[in-house]
Amino acid sequence: MQFHEFQLSHDIQKAVKEKSYSDATKIQEKVIPLILQKKEIVVQAQTGSGKSASFILPLLELWHKERDNAKKGKIKILVLTPTRELALQLSDLFEEFGIHLSKKPQVVSLIGGEGIGQQLFEVQQGCDILVATTGRFLDVLKKKQMNLSHLKYLVLDEADKMLNLDFMEELDLVLDALPKDRHNFLFSATYPQKMLELVSKVMNNPEEIKLQERSVVEKIDQRVILVEDIQRAPLLRHLLKENKWELVLVFMANKRATDNIAKKFRKYGFEAASFNGDLDQEMRNITLEAFKQKKVNILFATDIAARGLDIEEIDCIVNYDLPRSPTDYIHRIGRTARAGKSGVAISFIDFTTQDHFKLIEKRAGIQLQRESIKGFEIKGEAPKKVKGSAPVKGKKKSKKDKLREKQAQEKSGE
Repeated sequence: MQFHEFQLSHDIQKAVKEKSYSDATKIQEKVIPLILQKKEIVVQAQTGSGKSASFILPLLELWHKERDNAKKGKIKILVLTPTRELALQLSDLFEEFGIHLSKKPQVVSLIGGEGIGQQLFEVQQGCDILVATTGRFLDVLKKKQMNLSHLKYLVLDEADKMLNLDFMEELDLVLDALPKDRHNFLFSATYPQKMLELVSKVMNNPEEIKLQERSVVEKIDQRVILVEDIQRAPLLRHLLKENKWELVLVFMANKRATDNIAKKFRKYGFEAASFNGDLDQEMRNITLEAFKQKKVNILFATDIAARGLDIEEIDCIVNYDLPRSPTDYIHRIGRTARAGKSGVAISFIDFTTQDHFKLIEKRAGIQLQRESIKGFEIKGEAPKKVKGSAPVKGKKKSKKDKLREKQAQEKSGE
């Protein structure tokens, strides 16, 4: 199905064409007509499936048709997201798709890392569409200086990630502040048990859409390389020189590690930068823009880059450290092979992390061949499991795991 077949106004269609959108994705085919009909929906779809445009385009169309002639905008659409980067990305898309409308929507972003006073001032000056991270939205809400009485449409984007941020505890505060007579749309990449409780609080008998667009993942060449822990950085440098990828996103376990390794790679002549939650918002924006413009070729990041980072030309994703949650593996590798392109995703594992990666494979429904790179082969053999020891959950053993092993060893030595 092509975009010109949707019931969208000429001005929105013009903006769609300028962004080189022609054929709709599966999620867009399903979702756009339903939102135009104001049907409440719960959508489960993988990252990179075209989800953002599937709700932005019809919501813009509805806002355009229902707009009034008041000079000062009233908040009609609220989109809640888990990350700043996703909020800014969605705000930009609302503005880009609405660029040719006779009355352009006033879009305001509420995100942490920036002055709350200035953001509140922008809302009070006139706002049609509010895109906010949950934490900052609640901060502004507590000030009781934001009028939400005209709200008609609520979108919860990346809802599963919001659950990880304990959003359920504060959901009642959000819902109490919104008009009861509104239309709700929920989007999530995964559907954990907690989601049922979230849906029951927000919606009443919504239509469910589950799209497992495996083609998105199938375009990614997934590789697993066995390598000693201390050899990961040399191996990564080797792979970068050998493959000459233009943009590489490397996922690390913690903030300090991203800073340290980026500094070391710059000493080796690589254009590298770090991206983590310790950066203020201005620096985060500057770093991402440098990465998009290819002034920085290698970005070492924590999982804040796993969602909401929509850069079409990332050639390779590297799991330098494995994600703790198996579901985050799909989100990480989904940063490549976007907009119909192909990409590579490489995971480094050793004997201490191989069990965790097996769990990732099981949950993701994949089975990958282990590789060894000449000159970086892992030494020795995998240690035999001690009977009664618990499965390895991550890179570091928990206190419980260590206690079980010690008890088992003491027992075997009796």
